Amino acid sequence: MKTFNIPDFYRSRIITPIKEFRRKNDKLKRDYSPTVLDFGPVQFLIARHFGFCYGVENAIDIAYKAIAENPGKRIFLLSEMIHNPDVNRDLVERGVQFIMDTKGNQLIGWDQLTAEDIVIVPAFGTTVENQAKLSELGVNAYVYDTTCPFVEKVWNRAAQIGEKDYTIVVHGKPNHEETRATFSHSKENAPTVVVENMKQAQILAEYMTGIRLAAQFFEDFKNQYSEGFDPEKDLQRIGVVNQTTMLASDTQGIADYLKNVMIRHYSLRPEQVEDRFANTRDTLCYATNDNQDATYALLTHDADLVVVAGGYNSSNTTHLVELCERKFPTYFIESVNKILDRQLIRHFDLHKKEEVVTENYIPDKTPVRIMLTCGASCPDAVVEGILVRLLSFFEGARPIEEVMEAF
Repeated sequence: MKTFNIPDFYRSRIITPIKEFRRKNDKLKRDYSPTVLDFGPVQFLIARHFGFCYGVENAIDIAYKAIAENPGKRIFLLSEMIHNPDVNRDLVERGVQFIMDTKGNQLIGWDQLTAEDIVIVPAFGTTVENQAKLSELGVNAYVYDTTCPFVEKVWNRAAQIGEKDYTIVVHGKPNHEETRATFSHSKENAPTVVVENMKQAQILAEYMTGIRLAAQFFEDFKNQYSEGFDPEKDLQRIGVVNQTTMLASDTQGIADYLKNVMIRHYSLRPEQVEDRFANTRDTLCYATNDNQDATYALLTHDADLVVVAGGYNSSNTTHLVELCERKFPTYFIESVNKILDRQLIRHFDLHKKEEVVTENYIPDKTPVRIMLTCGASCPDAVVEGILVRLLSFFEGARPIEEVMEAF
């Protein structure tokens, strides 16, 4: 697999060696058990897979290359390159400016750009409309295009099945950059509709089977369908693709549900299924799958709490938090600075959509077992900082160097 030039300050003297050790000893990635670091009074269970994925490392490599190769030039990112505050903050400190925010709101007008400017496309990709706008301005957005190859794979698969007269159903968050980009590219080749969750998929199924009147479709899926969409005609043959950072199990669940709706509605025999429902299982992102499978394996063990690190607007990190909080007290933090002391932690509450402070999050017992994982855009250095900070609260803990001798 291709290697990338990642700045050393994103790496870790603890986490990076552990990942490399596990990779060498499990090249086929069949062992999803966590790594256990036993410091005596505290034990850390670290997920088998987490942190920078291929697409994120590719994006970071290209972005820093763009900065190095263009001294004196203005450099812009269409929006946040990835959903990690540390990475985006460092790019801003190096002079990179954002043209749009994560919701697509304009921060810098198109009329302020020139053909001499450097524009970096984020890992989520961008819309056909934005590509056209940059082309009009004389900006070549393909020189520093960090679009994740697995996102492009989804676009290509959508185009392929669109050419076969399937309508594309995108499982994703409608306002997420990646979903907006995938929707934009998909609608170039086929009627397209976005479903955010199983509830919307069930509503869509009622239009597929004629239970709901077509006229109501445009209200139920407002701003989530392509121009000229005809629910009576365009829902007779479909294929499901996804925003790659969604829970793979959710995407597969939605796809299986809609496929079964087709089978029942049209009384399809097994060999007839693809007449109505395209096979798109190969579009699920390997990194998202690995991280989620590693989290499921992590949660089969016992722990007192879980700390999940990542940007609060990171979709893949949010899904890891959702999995963890079903079983253990879970604290979603951007960085080590959110750990105020042994008694207090500031963390993001997914339900309230805001940061909250929790007291006495570390139980008064020995040993304390803490699970650690993070999203695909979170640097190893952030996880190390969290581990070291938590470790400092335990007197008599074994030295890091001693515990790391195994790696």
